[in-house]
Amino acid sequence: MYKTFYSLAQTPFSKDLRADDAFSSTDYQGALGALDYLKRSKGMGLLIGDPGAGKTFTLRSFKESLNPSLYHVVYFPLSTGGVMDFYRGLVYGLGEEPTFRKVDLFRQIQQGIERMANERKVTPVFILDEMHMAKDAFLQDLAILFNFQMDSTNPFILVLAGLPHLKTRLSINHHRPLAQRLIMKYEMQPLAKEEISKYIAHHLKLAGAKMPIFTETALGAIALRSQGWPRVINTLTINSLLFGAQLKKEQINEEVVRLAIEDSGI
Repeated sequence: MYKTFYSLAQTPFSKDLRADDAFSSTDYQGALGALDYLKRSKGMGLLIGDPGAGKTFTLRSFKESLNPSLYHVVYFPLSTGGVMDFYRGLVYGLGEEPTFRKVDLFRQIQQGIERMANERKVTPVFILDEMHMAKDAFLQDLAILFNFQMDSTNPFILVLAGLPHLKTRLSINHHRPLAQRLIMKYEMQPLAKEEISKYIAHHLKLAGAKMPIFTETALGAIALRSQGWPRVINTLTINSLLFGAQLKKEQINEEVVRLAIEDSGI
C-alpha cells in the first residue's frame, strides 16, 4: 500500500540488494578494505559486529567481488547443524564425498584445499558465520585443520564471522594459537550520525522515490532511536512508511516516526 501512496517502484531496503547498489558508508568501505587485504594476503581473518550491523551483506558483497575462476567460496553458518555436520559441509563444499570419521574428514578437507590451490590454481575461500556459537573444542580444531606444511603456507582464505564476544573468546589462553594466526580483525560499527539521512535517502532513491518523503525532524528521530544500526533504521523507516500511508501523510514527520517506534517495540 505505501509503495503506491509514495510512488515507489519497489520495496526499499530489500534483502536481495546488489553489492553495486549498497550505500557506501565509511564502515562498509572499511570492512571491504579489510577483507580485500585478507584476499591479497591469504590466511585467517575475523569480522565481527552487533546484530543488524550489516555483516552478512558485507560478506555477500565480498563474495560477489571474487572472480569465480580464481576463487571457490564455501559459506557455512555454524547454526545450521552440529560440529560433524560442519566438517561434512566443508567437504561437500570442496566437491568431495565426506567420510564418517573425524580424522578422515580432516584429511579430506586439507587434501581438497591443497588440490584446489595447487592443481586447479583456485583459492578456496571459507566464510564461517555465527562462530560466536562455536564450542571451545571446535575453535581449537580450526587451528589444527587450517595448518599447512607446519604453518609455512596458507593456500586458503578463512573468514570467521560472528558477534563481538567472539573476539573476547579468542583472547582466552587456550584459543591463543587460533587468535595469533588471525592476520585481519575488523569490528563493524553503526553508521555515523551524518550518514543516517544519506543512507535512508539512498535506499528510497533506489526504490524509485522522486522527492523527499521524510522531514528533517523525522530523520532525526530515526537516527536517535536507531543509534545508526542499519537493521533498526530499515525497520523504523518501513514502519514509518506504512503509518504515513495509512494516515495519508504526503511527507512523514516526527509524529509518524514516533508511532512507528511504538509499534515496532524498538
